[in-house]
Amino acid sequence: MCGIAGALNFKLDVPKISRDLFHRGPDEQTFFEEGELQFHHHRLAILDIACGHQPMYFQDLTIIFNGEIYNHLDVRSKYNLTCKTNSDTETILHAYAKAGPACLNDFDGMFAIAIYDRAKRHLFIARDRAGKKPVYYFSDKQRFVFASELNALRHQLPLEADEEHIHQFIHTGYFFRSATPYKNVFELPAGCYAVVPLDLPVPIVIRWWDVNTFYSVKSPDDFDTAVRTTDRLLHESVKRRMESSDLEVGSFLSGGIDSGLVTAIARMYNHSIKTFTVSFDGEYDEAPLAKLVANRYQTDHHEIKISFDNLLNDIETILYNYGEPFFDSSAIPSYYVSREAKRSVTVILNGDGGDEIFGGYRRYVPFAQYDFFKPGILMRSFVNLFVTMLPVPNKRNKYNYIYRLADLAAKNGIDTYLSATLDSFEGLGKFQSEEETGFQKMKEHFAVINRSKISGLQKIMNLDFDNLLAGNLLVKMDIATMAHSLEGRSPFLSRDILEYVPSLADNFKIQRGRTKYLLRKLAEKYLPAELIDQPKRGFEIPLKRWIDNQLKDLIADYILPSNSYCGNYLPKSFIEQLWNYEIKVGDEKRAKMIWTLFALEVWYKKCYTQSA
Repeated sequence: MCGIAGALNFKLDVPKISRDLFHRGPDEQTFFEEGELQFHHHRLAILDIACGHQPMYFQDLTIIFNGEIYNHLDVRSKYNLTCKTNSDTETILHAYAKAGPACLNDFDGMFAIAIYDRAKRHLFIARDRAGKKPVYYFSDKQRFVFASELNALRHQLPLEADEEHIHQFIHTGYFFRSATPYKNVFELPAGCYAVVPLDLPVPIVIRWWDVNTFYSVKSPDDFDTAVRTTDRLLHESVKRRMESSDLEVGSFLSGGIDSGLVTAIARMYNHSIKTFTVSFDGEYDEAPLAKLVANRYQTDHHEIKISFDNLLNDIETILYNYGEPFFDSSAIPSYYVSREAKRSVTVILNGDGGDEIFGGYRRYVPFAQYDFFKPGILMRSFVNLFVTMLPVPNKRNKYNYIYRLADLAAKNGIDTYLSATLDSFEGLGKFQSEEETGFQKMKEHFAVINRSKISGLQKIMNLDFDNLLAGNLLVKMDIATMAHSLEGRSPFLSRDILEYVPSLADNFKIQRGRTKYLLRKLAEKYLPAELIDQPKRGFEIPLKRWIDNQLKDLIADYILPSNSYCGNYLPKSFIEQLWNYEIKVGDEKRAKMIWTLFALEVWYKKCYTQSA
């Protein structure tokens, strides 16, 4: 795992780039320059520690690489490659020399790759299927600058805020695919590569992998076959992620079945594996459930008690690390547990992707029965009238579920999706500027998925993979872990699982109201019975309590002043009414809305306006 940066027709400030990416690569910092091109590589040495130095060179190619290719020895065998080291970086370089961009289809891993092709006079940049490893770039048709993190770009160039994209962030809670809060700065989307000619440094972006392709395929496997196949693929994935490291590999262990399955299987390949559970003051504490798995497999278990006593001092730093407004407040416990895990290991397994691939969210249940993205106009009109007569729910209970179900049926198009997912400012668009051009790309993407000949369940899972997973959850884990020089690996996002499970029948994922049905059946083989039917919770942080108590004064100082930045996007009167409980929304939704504005304000003051 590393940090990468580079530039065409622009001289990078080396001390600043080294400072900004040091946490991603504290073991070695190297530099390459040829003509108008610069590469910087910051290495966290994990595989082939002695010989895996970068940049690497072969024929007319020079590479820098962030990530891991877990099956790189199989790739060598397929292409009959002759390499001098055991490094997966060298495998990429030789495979690209032989097959060009087509070699990406052979890689099982997470990666952000930059290759300079001297003969063709272009730069090639690529990202993995799910978007585990980030790469951001600035392009103004004359200069091209890229880096693993937004803050690194911000400190190299005088960037301007992109108000259209910030409107889209407020509306949805994340930045859609290539969007960032800066003008002329983009994230290379997951499953894409870009070719950048040296003579005209404008990236040509091509999508080389799309999960929709695999939702459109219908697997012939029956349920029992699917369970056995998933078991085998998960074993292969965990084993590869354990073996592709010269350092010890640990595992995050919550009270859910995703991390439980990963840990149970990992224990078969490392009998003394270290496991880490976060325990904190909140409505739920999953530490006792995690302890059941740790005891069953006799792991070297670490229960990390987090009191959030220092949250007031840490919160601005945590949010600053993202380099963009970041909505997901579970970034806070992710930051703390990563910090503590780094004291013991440098590589950690997690359960990311299990919910999006196997159907783990409760909101998927109604979509398994009905395609809410295409309700009839009469039904929408009737239900919309019905919803306006209902009181707004304040707690997670059966009434809240019925209310949200009715609200889904009353919506249309992408509003249905937003209501079903993050549900922060959705439904309150009338308070926002109408100039949401950045939102149009989301609508276009939604329309493409909605036209697909797939089921309603497949549509929302496809949308979550492209939006929520890539734009929020994987960003959260990458920054939270790499802030502490900790590498996170996600077995559920292996190539083979991503290209097999979407093709399975809907009732393998949601059956009789049970989410993640196939994975729960598989879990019966490995996990204590108490875990099998636990509801999906994630980090149940006390966000409302934070906003109303320990962070109240800090948040008020950010969002309530007359010159607050968020006032450029929402009327000051609305912000004040929201703060004073005068807007008709549930308490949880209010907390999400306030947190969105707080995250935006911290980004503006700490990342955007402060000097490098």
